[in-house]
Amino acid sequence: MKKLLVKDYMTRTVISLHPDLTVKEAVERVVREGHVGLPVAEGTRLLGFLTPKELLRNIDAHHKRVRDIIAQGTVVAHPEMDIEDAARILFRMGVKELPVVDDEGNMVGIISTTDIIRSHIERVTPRKMLKLKETLESLYGVEIAIEREMVPIANLLPTQKRIYADELQGRKRELQRGLAEPIMVIMKRPQPVLVDGHHRVMAARQMGIDKLDAYVLKLDKDLELGLERNARASGLHSLDDIEVNDFGQHPLVEITSRLLKNPKQD
Repeated sequence: MKKLLVKDYMTRTVISLHPDLTVKEAVERVVREGHVGLPVAEGTRLLGFLTPKELLRNIDAHHKRVRDIIAQGTVVAHPEMDIEDAARILFRMGVKELPVVDDEGNMVGIISTTDIIRSHIERVTPRKMLKLKETLESLYGVEIAIEREMVPIANLLPTQKRIYADELQGRKRELQRGLAEPIMVIMKRPQPVLVDGHHRVMAARQMGIDKLDAYVLKLDKDLELGLERNARASGLHSLDDIEVNDFGQHPLVEITSRLLKNPKQD
């Protein structure tokens, strides 16, 4: 498990404001881009970060230049910074985004609270994967190598009979925003076995995406796994056999809704 760095999760294409824009032009740009604020830069040289507070403070001074209203000094992250340290800075400063600047002072990206959340979500899968690896090696006396690669999804053997429509829509939004952890696949013949990530796979399929990032477990010998037998005994042979439940909610949503309805319940 490698250390997670800012460069692994930052957005590399950065929308910025030129310092010679007027306040009015900056407001229009921020609203159009849908950001709570934007970095101010000349080329790749970062000058500052324009926050909503600064815009509101100068909202009537339409013809002022951005360079005249930005705060002096800007908190930044470095691409080699630990993602946990970046999270602490975001939390302590009460900001949603940090420009990322390299050793030469060039802005090379931006790291946001969304990126931090994505990094935490993606840590769950490796833990599950390592547990599965240990279990399979113990049960079947095999050695398993783990690789990270893009896997075609069309021929995967599912191991989950039912998925939820609301979670499926959520996964589509995550894929659109790049917020989707790798799926987990056991590479087998005649079909690779999908162990984790059924909502992600079905969402990708509906969106016309034919490959997904995956942790791939590769056995040193060919044998039939209980996962395969159980899947086929349940009538699962391809992704077409997965049922999409349009009537119920994903269990997490159901629990949350119940708690909101009964706020005093222990």
